[in-house]
Amino acid sequence: MLHTYGWNDERAREFAAGNHTDLAPARVSREDRGRYQLLTAAGERTGEVSGRLRHEARSRLDFPAVGDWVAVRAETDGPCIVERVLSRKSVFLREAAGEATEEQVVAANVDTVFLVSGLDDDFNPRRVERYVTATYESGATPVIVLNKADLAADPEAFVAEIETAAPGIDVVIVSAREGTGVDALARWLAPGRTVALLGSSGVGKSTLANALLGEERQATGGVRESDSKGRHTTTSRELLPLPGGAVLLDTPGMRSLKLWADEDTLSAVFPDVEGFAAQCRFRDCGHEAEPGCAVLAADADGRLAAGRLESWRKLQRELRWLARKQDVRLQREEQGRWKAVTKEYRKKKKDREW
Repeated sequence: MLHTYGWNDERAREFAAGNHTDLAPARVSREDRGRYQLLTAAGERTGEVSGRLRHEARSRLDFPAVGDWVAVRAETDGPCIVERVLSRKSVFLREAAGEATEEQVVAANVDTVFLVSGLDDDFNPRRVERYVTATYESGATPVIVLNKADLAADPEAFVAEIETAAPGIDVVIVSAREGTGVDALARWLAPGRTVALLGSSGVGKSTLANALLGEERQATGGVRESDSKGRHTTTSRELLPLPGGAVLLDTPGMRSLKLWADEDTLSAVFPDVEGFAAQCRFRDCGHEAEPGCAVLAADADGRLAAGRLESWRKLQRELRWLARKQDVRLQREEQGRWKAVTKEYRKKKKDREW
């Protein structure tokens, strides 16, 4: 059962070395408001985190997420108790919604991410750059899937534009609705591998998931004719076994993806900008108005594709703003810890004096 969902000898050795006495391995296949669906050697079970894990967790990152391998205590009656989250080989993060600066785990232990983009009126290379940034940061391998080829007069014309926005990344053209091109994805679907589908609403992820599954399992929906925007048909993240032995992690469409990444990741996403930056006169060139800026020169004469510099600037500003917010949060957390330590010290001192 577990090998069907990616359990292997490396994971078994890690589990044995962790001395997880009286615990069993399981993989999180689904999460619904703090309740988990677990895949165990004995079959599917429900689960919940232990009080100890909840108490020791310092952020959302410490809680189980879909795709995680966990150590559980199997209860005779009631749900399994998740005691520990095993190490993650990759973790796809985004900034959580709300005012607090927190990370949210979208998926864990994913080998390859199929970044799905529709070849309709909602086609957006700048959005692809954003998803590529998040995927590189996760540690997984991105593959761009251009879906809805049946709606494009010349699908190949989109490839050059995407290859400019995502240099060095494999691009596959498919029509999930008609089933054409889907076989080309098989090279990333080896037994034991985990593949995630990511993309905005309406790009056809659920239709593609059904094509890979070989059955109509995921609900599908249409898009608005006015702007090709779609509605959420997948409402939660879920692990699904594929016929060839790989595991598919389907995810709800995202209206927007707020990055949770390091600024250094942009070097991998924008190698063209970085290449020209190495030729700038000044090492600390900001590529705004500095004399001898090779990036500005390349942008002006067309050696740098249109839109790339502005996209790089936008993502850089976003990641720098995120870094500043994280720094403020860490400072507040540190102040809170010191206040707690000081309060405890004063209490103990007062007790001794009595």
